[in-house]
Amino acid sequence: MRPSKGAAVGLTAAEATARLVRDGPNELPRRNQRAAWRIALQVVREPMLAMLLAAGGIYLLLGDRSEAIILIVFAGFSVAVAIVQEVRTEKALAALGELAAPRAVVIRDGQPIRIAGREVVRDDLLIIEQGDRVAADAVLIEAENVECDESLLTGESVPVHKYALDSDAGPTGAEADRELRGGSIVTAGRGLALVTATGSASQIGRIGQLLATVESQAPRLQLETARIVRLCAIGGLGTAVLVALLYGFLRGGWMNALLTGIATAMSLLPEEFPVVLTVFLAMGAWRIARVGVLTRRTAAIDTLGAATVLCTDKTGTLTQNRMAVAAFWMPAGDVTMAGDAPGDAHAALLNAAALASAPIPIDPMEVAFHQAAGKTGRAVSPEWNLVHSNGLRSDLLAMSNVWQPGNGEPLMAAAKGAPEAIARLCRLDPAARKELDAAAMAMASGGMRVLGVASAAVAPDRATSEHLEHGFTLSGLIGLSDPVRPGVVEAVAQCRAAGIRVVMITGDYASTAEAIAAEIGLGEGETMTGDLVAALSDAQLADRVRMVSIFARTLPEQKLRIVTALKAAGEVVAMTGDGVNDAPALKAADIGVAMGRRGTDVAREAASLVLVDDDFGAIVLAIRLGRRIYDNIRKAVGFIFAVHVPIAGLALLPPLSGLPILLGPIQIALLEMIIDPVCALVFEAERDERLIMDRPPRAPGERLFAAPVVVRAVIEGGLAFGLLAGVVVLGFALQMPEAKLRTLVFFSLVAAVLALVLAHRSYSMSLGHALFRHNITFRYVLAAIVAGSGLVLEVPSIAHALGFATLGWPDLAIIAAGGATLLLAFELVKRIGGSPANDSAVPSSGTRLPALPAGSDD
Repeated sequence: MRPSKGAAVGLTAAEATARLVRDGPNELPRRNQRAAWRIALQVVREPMLAMLLAAGGIYLLLGDRSEAIILIVFAGFSVAVAIVQEVRTEKALAALGELAAPRAVVIRDGQPIRIAGREVVRDDLLIIEQGDRVAADAVLIEAENVECDESLLTGESVPVHKYALDSDAGPTGAEADRELRGGSIVTAGRGLALVTATGSASQIGRIGQLLATVESQAPRLQLETARIVRLCAIGGLGTAVLVALLYGFLRGGWMNALLTGIATAMSLLPEEFPVVLTVFLAMGAWRIARVGVLTRRTAAIDTLGAATVLCTDKTGTLTQNRMAVAAFWMPAGDVTMAGDAPGDAHAALLNAAALASAPIPIDPMEVAFHQAAGKTGRAVSPEWNLVHSNGLRSDLLAMSNVWQPGNGEPLMAAAKGAPEAIARLCRLDPAARKELDAAAMAMASGGMRVLGVASAAVAPDRATSEHLEHGFTLSGLIGLSDPVRPGVVEAVAQCRAAGIRVVMITGDYASTAEAIAAEIGLGEGETMTGDLVAALSDAQLADRVRMVSIFARTLPEQKLRIVTALKAAGEVVAMTGDGVNDAPALKAADIGVAMGRRGTDVAREAASLVLVDDDFGAIVLAIRLGRRIYDNIRKAVGFIFAVHVPIAGLALLPPLSGLPILLGPIQIALLEMIIDPVCALVFEAERDERLIMDRPPRAPGERLFAAPVVVRAVIEGGLAFGLLAGVVVLGFALQMPEAKLRTLVFFSLVAAVLALVLAHRSYSMSLGHALFRHNITFRYVLAAIVAGSGLVLEVPSIAHALGFATLGWPDLAIIAAGGATLLLAFELVKRIGGSPANDSAVPSSGTRLPALPAGSDD
């Protein structure tokens, strides 16, 4: 039921309360902000941390408290970092959400009252004015020059004219010309609207329901690591039991057999894998946050390095979602682009446009006119008084203001509107009309919004006359455009250099999208409209998307189809956006990136990453960090595989050869105190590989535990074991005391570990660069290893407790020589095997990426 004009009594308070109970609040379903203890509980439940704590429990059962304490400390550190990051993200998102909370003025019991937006119900009467955010879907029943910015919903960068329900149809004749959409902003006029849908029933709500049908992907890296850890743990424990049984049956002495089995289990149990994954992803989220990107789902960090396509919305993402004067046309002249210092004629044209606008503008185009006029020194004088205004009509898309100058000069009128409407006001002859139409078409083809401007002298007795009665003279045309965000051109060039294709998906017109694409250097490619997307089947769309760079006039569900088609075509898709219309695609993408400041709650909840300052360039820095993090995880994985080969070999050698046990649980535990911080801290802090953003993305199906990584690690570990086995055999042949031989073998193994660290620090740099490559964490860890080794060797009580003996300078020289030999051998293996990180790829042409912020590599 629609109330009539003049009888706007609205709902009663009781009716509104009943509808609120029946339909629920006017808000989208959203999860509550999680408390810190809930976040902690979720973090501890993560599979990787669970395995980490389980490994610590196994060591406690084995009686090895030192290793258990180390594992628990690392688990605690990982939990703390994850909780701090999650809490900060929750608080930041909550603060951003508060900025968008709308309020509304409704008529209840015949009286206008201001209420929270969530309390608006169906059949409420909304009073809307310039600057209001529409609280719910509604239909206009009274309208006075109403225009709405619907860019967050449609992607269209210019305001849309709205008309009352019983008025003449708008220029399109569509029902949408009379409908207000919840979440849109009233940029001009005022009116009365009847609420038709709230909450989940509104258009925003339907998009939220569409989000619920999009399934999130399981984190591939965690699943792969869990599988490898499980296989290695089963194999390691099985081998340990077999070794203990063989030792007991073949040599007797079941206590020694048990110690041998425990040492074997400790040497083979891969507890470093979950440490690496948990710490690297937690620290990765922290590092990415430092460049202005909040991580909502850590799986996105792994996927960043594999992104092949970056889909981006236009309005508010590539552009600033504001209008700026871009070009001028004067009668009997050519189209000229706007400069920093327009001429006198252009200044007069801008002054007339400002006079035809609201004195205190909200509409983006009127704001642009006032700003541009102010730069010329021809801003509207505060001494001028607005006498009368004529608003837009469906049959004449122009508006005018009549002003009284403060110096006693005659009244003057200024008008602006569609070029054809201004031509009608100025009563142009056919030749002049043809010239104006040609100029307007030329400007519109460049993606501009074109408005005509006219002025007239007005007699005092005609001040309130309808503007068709004034004798307007054409001042000219002004072209406006939505400016590109600073840094976008460079960011797009960097994406192209990194082998990442940028695809624009927008609800705006094709001509506007193509003009922006040309300005930012989007590259060659087809343009496809939403109508064609709707006409294609899923298979046909997946076949065509590889050749398309611009999708224009798209609907929210079509954005989702496009992202799905790209994924079906084998692409790893990152999607950026800020509007409600982007949310389904953000969730479906491999990496969803929402804008933090201007973005809607719906978009932020759907995304994996949130750009805090809406800086499009930050996503490129995040991709760079994602590649670095994945590279460093792979380095750590290769090191873990390699370092366990000599440790396991030395644990298996005594039972299989009849030699005494040299490395027992206590020595292996001490060795793990070196290995664990190297894995979790040193490799995490390694800098970017050379040309990291000039190589193509890694293959989507590439496995972290790929054969080249494992083979290289086994070869390096085998070389280290061969050298250490030679030391063991030679020591027994020379009848070296067991304690001294154990000490010599242990510290030779430490030297081998350091050689493996140096060999795995960089895939692309030479040995000389790797030795002096900046990594402050490595320096601290190396200093701690050297200090700890000196303490063990120089303090007799510590050496005795650990089963070690004093070493002389010749022994230390043997250890150093063995480490240096292994380092050279590892370097040879790296050169023969090539780079797993694909750094040998030919550099792409394009703009080089700027350095990360100072301190981000330490």
